[in-house]
Amino acid sequence: MLPSPPAREGQLGFLYLPPYRVQGISVAGEQTVIQVPELDVAFDIGQCTRSVLSVPTIALSHAHMDHLGGLPYWFSQRYFQKIGGETHMPDKVDGKPDGKPKVPVGRCVCHPELEQPLRGMMRAWEPLERQKTPFEIVALEPEKEIELKNNISMRAIATRHTVPSLGFSVLERRSKLKEEFRDLPQEKLRELRSRGTEITRQMEIPLVAYTGDTAPGEYLVRDEFAEAKIVIAECTFFEPDHNDRARTGMHLHIDDIIRLLPVWKAEAIVLVHVSRRTTIHYARERIEKLAGADAARIHLLMDHRTNRARHEAQVAAAQESADKSDAARTAKAAALASASDAGANEPSGESQAQTPTAAE
Repeated sequence: MLPSPPAREGQLGFLYLPPYRVQGISVAGEQTVIQVPELDVAFDIGQCTRSVLSVPTIALSHAHMDHLGGLPYWFSQRYFQKIGGETHMPDKVDGKPDGKPKVPVGRCVCHPELEQPLRGMMRAWEPLERQKTPFEIVALEPEKEIELKNNISMRAIATRHTVPSLGFSVLERRSKLKEEFRDLPQEKLRELRSRGTEITRQMEIPLVAYTGDTAPGEYLVRDEFAEAKIVIAECTFFEPDHNDRARTGMHLHIDDIIRLLPVWKAEAIVLVHVSRRTTIHYARERIEKLAGADAARIHLLMDHRTNRARHEAQVAAAQESADKSDAARTAKAAALASASDAGANEPSGESQAQTPTAAE
């Protein structure tokens, strides 16, 4: 009997949750890398997929290998392929800048306790490769923020795991006119502004929240999670008798997710980090049994079949909408053309007056 070929591996999970794509691979203990391209960030990098090379920022929740293993290769490939913006290599020689020119590289945002070990990890590659791969490691204290894009920042949130860990919240800031000035005319608003009066207030809008690997805690009911449009949450355990295992490993169980549903107002909750021992079919059954009506807003990143069908339906709906718009434009254009032709063929009043009648 001929041997079978190896199983196909590495298929990325994909969800389109307008206006964001959530894509990547996440299997507990093996690899987790979750990318949101529109926000220029990926959460964790247990594997360096080809698509994740495009993002300039890795938000590292903790340093377990299945969340970190792809980081050196990510820095190396971005350097090799000249991807990204100009930045620097933060290492120094004898306390002084090493004088290297600026080169394309990305940045890894991490818990402060991980900064020096990660630098050491990257430096350890230098004698092996006989070259220096540029990198940038940014320590981010809990409650501090870093800018991802214009008006969009990412906040670190302290979580509890078996090692130092962070969750992350991506926030958009918008200026909104204060209520007391809403009915004033533009001239008056300009006058108030010229006199130094603050007429707007800053709004903080949570866009995406990421739990990372974590035990349940009060941090998961903060506004950054409660108000986020999308919550990406680990859910390692689904079996009813595995709550103790979840507590020992400081992970979330599906029962924890169910308890959070009344708090999380998210349009979409994406569950990641499911153990390979749990089949997608069983996980979906448990969700539908426990979540009731809320099951519709819970997605499993690695449920390829369901997510593919969902995306195909989205594409079909978008095409149908586009076809209707095209048909409406065509009908409007035809109506305008018909009206124009009718106007051109209609005799003017002067010509009608000059036309002799039968009596004349």
